Amino acid sequence: MNGVVTAVSRNDVYSFTKPNRESITLLAGLGVEGDVHSGVTVKHRSRVAQDPSQPNLRQVHLIHEELFEEVRGAGFGVGAGELGENITTRGVDLLALPTGTLLHIGEDAVVEVTGLRNPCLQIDGFQQGLLKQVVGRDESGQVVRKAGVMSVVKVGGVVRPGDVVRVELPVGEHRPLERV
Repeated sequence: MNGVVTAVSRNDVYSFTKPNRESITLLAGLGVEGDVHSGVTVKHRSRVAQDPSQPNLRQVHLIHEELFEEVRGAGFGVGAGELGENITTRGVDLLALPTGTLLHIGEDAVVEVTGLRNPCLQIDGFQQGLLKQVVGRDESGQVVRKAGVMSVVKVGGVVRPGDVVRVELPVGEHRPLERV
């Protein structure tokens, strides 16, 4: 199950969207070099307010480009970086991956998937009604989060559009992704 990077994004200031770049550099144990969410401890404002000493399990945010096509069908126009992700992919079912999956990206970089992004109300600030498109409920009433996955950097490296994403599933029993 291989995919491809279609865009990379980062922002050095708090903003909902992240500008696309020609490349980003992942730093082991930190995240995206020059990104406001990079660091060993949490950087997302809501989590800092709760406990600034929490480990940063949200160093790198990945979204599948297929989500943009899905929400386009409901009348929303969303492009790479506009939901705050660092890496946009195609061809990998990110939401179906188990916790602990390693994603080998490009020549050197490796990130470990820690969980699902928990979308917030800022999404409706970006486009009213979009939050309901990326968070819903399944037939049994369980919450379904579709706004990508979060990860930590295990091995640093440069990531560019066109880089291959190779999936390495964890050994042993697979644990489904939960929100982080």
